[in-house]
Amino acid sequence: MKLLFDENLSFRLVTALADIYPDSTHVRETGLLGASDRNIWNYAAEHGFLLVSKDTDFYERSIMFGAPPKIIWLRIGNCTVNDTLALLRSQYIVVRHFSEDKIASFLPLTQLKK
Repeated sequence: MKLLFDENLSFRLVTALADIYPDSTHVRETGLLGASDRNIWNYAAEHGFLLVSKDTDFYERSIMFGAPPKIIWLRIGNCTVNDTLALLRSQYIVVRHFSEDKIASFLPLTQLKK
């Protein structure tokens, strides 16, 4: 289960989550920083990534086109990198089940209550 983090998320997530989401990467590490949503979408699909974004555009693409790639839509607003880390760590089992689900194309995750 490998994640591709969109540019609206910190590149530091890759290293911080490597223990539970190995082989994940950030768009900046793939040469896709500033690329169109279509190019990012195609890259994720071709390379077997779950695409993680806060952007509604990818959610909308998943409604129109389905998977691949599968989309993890972080509905967390402005928050710290640590908040994002906490969410993705706490929802690991949910993400794993989503990645194995043959039908689901997107997974909305919301901010943890403090």
